[in-house]
Amino acid sequence: MKKIVLVVVITFFATHAKAQQIIDRDPSITALVKDVSPDSLKMYISTLVAFGTRNTLSTQTDAKRGIGAARKWVLGKFNEFAKKSNGRLTAFIDTSTLPANGKRVDVPLLLGNVVATLKGTDTADKRIFIISGHLDNMRTNVMDRTGDAPGANDDGSGSAAVIECARLLSTHEFSATIIFVTVSGEEQGLLGAYYMAQKAKAQNWQVAAVLNNDIMGSNNSNETNIINNTQVRVFSEGLPYYEIDKKAQSIRQLGLENDGISRQLARYVKETGERYVDNLQVMMVYRPDRFLRGGDHTPYLENGFAAVRITEMNENFTRQHQDVRKENGIAYGDLIEHIDFEYLRKNTALNLCSLANLAKAPAQPEAVNIEVKKLGNTTNLSWQPPKNGSAKGYYVLVRETTSAFWQKKFFTGQLQMELPYSKDNYFFAVQSVSQDGNESLPVVPGISR
Repeated sequence: MKKIVLVVVITFFATHAKAQQIIDRDPSITALVKDVSPDSLKMYISTLVAFGTRNTLSTQTDAKRGIGAARKWVLGKFNEFAKKSNGRLTAFIDTSTLPANGKRVDVPLLLGNVVATLKGTDTADKRIFIISGHLDNMRTNVMDRTGDAPGANDDGSGSAAVIECARLLSTHEFSATIIFVTVSGEEQGLLGAYYMAQKAKAQNWQVAAVLNNDIMGSNNSNETNIINNTQVRVFSEGLPYYEIDKKAQSIRQLGLENDGISRQLARYVKETGERYVDNLQVMMVYRPDRFLRGGDHTPYLENGFAAVRITEMNENFTRQHQDVRKENGIAYGDLIEHIDFEYLRKNTALNLCSLANLAKAPAQPEAVNIEVKKLGNTTNLSWQPPKNGSAKGYYVLVRETTSAFWQKKFFTGQLQMELPYSKDNYFFAVQSVSQDGNESLPVVPGISR
């Protein structure tokens, strides 16, 4: 009996020793996360709901109702924050005119995205990080532009997260540029996001990451009746939509089906979010989006940018795209009383710490390569310094080929590293690290012969 107990005790301590982690937080980001306010988030959503409807086809001339009034209010909030940004935050409504398309736009439409740009302090650093939510909403009939539609969660929650991140981040300086945008036309076919993604591509914006927030403030599901405010989902594509024909051979040869830029971004959001936000587990979902649905990250994926969708863990479909009513004992409608503001606070903080860590970090290391000129049981990696930002050093990341997440991080101040891990058995990547410990997105090495 004593031997059995001893084995159990040894196993217990061995398991827990293996699971030990060192959590090293940047104090400035910790302070930002602490300042995310559930009261502010509630005020933002209450105001958005009070516009009655925010359908993209609704009135743009009424001062108190419709998408036009909602856009002007968001612009006002951004301009209010700009006053405390020392001139670094600027905002405007980016408009385009769309003809009727015979689908979800039945009249010529003045489409408008509310965009606030927090300019980076390094003029040579052209990186752009985008946080997005959609301002518009819908009733059961997507073409109903006059009836009331609260849209508290879909997507008042995502828009509120964007506004709150703008409020807090605009008081700080970052090397790279951050864009905060509430888009229109999502329910009409991702129109605002397509406009912005195509503009970014045409104008050669260096968009390094897009965090799209859609339906992220409610904690319970219908049917299964699960209540949970400690988990959030991050959807990311595996194989790239963009130019897959040019990349397929290399992806297949190196086994990189799970290492596209959006999947790397999802891993980054998970690691950073769980580092800074207490009592929140980030659940990575290995597909671009949910079944039968789509989101504003899709146009960015189609244009070759890294983008993910952040969505609550358990959706309640009686509260999405539904007229407010009671039917067969079920209360339908996207009402503000269904929002869990503590949960929304955590999900907003997830965005905020990810953006701050990215924008404070140096650019990614350049010319990352793995040497394969000979057989061997060690791995030699080399790289060049980032184009922008001062790197204190670099993390070399290692994981087994079947692991979803990076398992080991080795720090070095050099531009190369030899590891006692066979290149045949593991995946590797390299990150730049700032003086404060902020990491860039990882770069998977190319082949050097």
